[in-house]
Amino acid sequence: MTRFCFALDLHDDPVSIARYKRWHAPGQVPAPIVRSLREADIRTMEIWQAHDRLFMIMEVGEGFSPDAKAAADAASEDVQAWERLMWEFQKPLPQAAPGEKWVALTRIFDLGEQS
Repeated sequence: MTRFCFALDLHDDPVSIARYKRWHAPGQVPAPIVRSLREADIRTMEIWQAHDRLFMIMEVGEGFSPDAKAAADAASEDVQAWERLMWEFQKPLPQAAPGEKWVALTRIFDLGEQS
């Protein structure tokens, strides 16, 4: 499997952050969203939080294509509605390119590569 890691900020508001977390609690993400992730061959996805910063860790199978996922998301009314809702809570990182939400992280250390 291949791992992708991303970062994104939330608006620094405790009430908003709590609402965002509730939307991501077990059973709260709408079924069409979960289905779209699984259909794209996303095997695991976790979102970790440090105050108003989020980190997404995603492991994908061989069938995953970022371009195909983006196209499917753009064509899905359910995914677009979810993205609009989530954008109420999210904000881009200061260094994000225009229109970029989740910024890809670069691995700088791997214990397995150390002697």
